[in-house]
Amino acid sequence: MAKENQGQTRRHFVAAGGAAVAAAALRRETLALDGGPKTVTFPMDRQIALSRWPRYGPAEKQALHALIDSNRFYEELPAFEKEWQEYTKSAFVKAHMNGSSALTSMYFALDLPPGSEIMVPSYTFFSTCLAMRFFGCVPIFIDIDPRTACFDLEDAKRKLTKRTRAVCVMHSWGLPCEMDKIQDWCKEKGLILLEDAAHAHGAEMQGKKMGVWGVMGIFSFQTSKVMPTVEGGMGLYQTREYFERAAAFGHYEDPPKFPADSPVRAYEGTGFGQKYRMHPFAAAIGRVQLRELDALNAKVEKNVRALNDRLTQLPGLSEPRLRPDQKRVYYYANMLLLDEKKAGFRRDALLKALQAEGVRATIWDYPEQHKLKIYSEAKWWHHPPTIPKSMPGNEQVNKTHIFMPLLYEDAPELVEQWVRAFEKVWAHRERLTS
Repeated sequence: MAKENQGQTRRHFVAAGGAAVAAAALRRETLALDGGPKTVTFPMDRQIALSRWPRYGPAEKQALHALIDSNRFYEELPAFEKEWQEYTKSAFVKAHMNGSSALTSMYFALDLPPGSEIMVPSYTFFSTCLAMRFFGCVPIFIDIDPRTACFDLEDAKRKLTKRTRAVCVMHSWGLPCEMDKIQDWCKEKGLILLEDAAHAHGAEMQGKKMGVWGVMGIFSFQTSKVMPTVEGGMGLYQTREYFERAAAFGHYEDPPKFPADSPVRAYEGTGFGQKYRMHPFAAAIGRVQLRELDALNAKVEKNVRALNDRLTQLPGLSEPRLRPDQKRVYYYANMLLLDEKKAGFRRDALLKALQAEGVRATIWDYPEQHKLKIYSEAKWWHHPPTIPKSMPGNEQVNKTHIFMPLLYEDAPELVEQWVRAFEKVWAHRERLTS
């Protein structure tokens, strides 16, 4: 055996031996569930403060005060748009009052014939699916890959119809969909690619930001989002035609700004009937937050890695798969996935044990759109959507996920206590099967 391999083997043996000793020590401890002391003693008020979201500081307050004093409110919108365009390298952008209005404008801009079908994940917020109905389009519900909680391309291939015209993906929890594969398939089939990037502010793939892989994409800035301006949205457009139609749908003031040859310019004074302008206060907050976005995402990722790199060593516990050429961000929570067979116990038993140890582990099943009432009523649709009998990916992610809080400040002591609590529970796996 080569000396290098001998060294690796020794290190592995020492590490394995150390882990065995630690596990034996943990087995001698009593679970809090059975009356033992809690592992997590980090003060709860500090835990809540570390994970509190949204967070606004002196910079946001100063920006709002300066805007009020200036009395030049609407200059904030083009300034924010310019900065977002530069950050994402999108050809065109337009601020909207929220993500839902950005989606509605996007579907209007498609200008598809009534009865056109658009593929969308069932595992998403309702606006991704419902906004299309105002323009005679009908959703085709696509499953998610249980390893990523993102759009399942193989399921989409099975559900392609003669009326399919577009695909709208959603980057779940800030993890990018496999946009290269989806983009290639859309080109092959002549489909229009769209993105709901409401969770994915700053996420990338192959050095390209989410929101610019499709011909149109949207972001949301609602209070739970990675950039929380309280309310707000942004549309991204890779052609002038889509940009002008989407902008004029909800911004009556825009048509006269377009070039003389624009077919939309004739709608000066009315646009296309909606008013979706972002509030200037939201734009002012967004400009501040955009300057700190990458630093914030890096800090959150650092804390997630400090936790997940150790937790995913436990049998049966994993995190959503991330390709080496993808850079994810974290929205809402840190999702872990439990394989009950490999772990040797059920998720409800794990949650009960972790919570007894003081760990703020939770679950929240993402609503499956295809199961909701409005999709089963033909009166809302050009033709009734096909309701799948089952969505195995949706069901698996909802059944196996665990959410841990995101930490927005460094907290190594808390992370260490969380890790120790998980390891303690795993050391008592036999107890959780009873």
